[in-house]
Amino acid sequence: MEKTVLIEKLKVIIEPYIQDEDAFKNLTETTDFVKDLKINSANLVDIILDIEDAFDIRLENEDMEQMLNVKAAIEIVQSKQNSK
Repeated sequence: MEKTVLIEKLKVIIEPYIQDEDAFKNLTETTDFVKDLKINSANLVDIILDIEDAFDIRLENEDMEQMLNVKAAIEIVQSKQNSK
């Protein structure tokens, strides 16, 4: 799946949880979920569960620990999809 498509899908998933509208409008690969979008850790878990459902993948604990920004999320989702 292309990065642009992945980013658009991720935006839909994370939008309900964001606390910083401006950062969300300017979302890039370097956007940090906690620092930039002000998403709390409980909501980050919800996002990870939503990502698993949306992309039909299963994430391991180490994947979840690394999924702190948009770029990491893209790389992990692509890796999981390619290993299917």
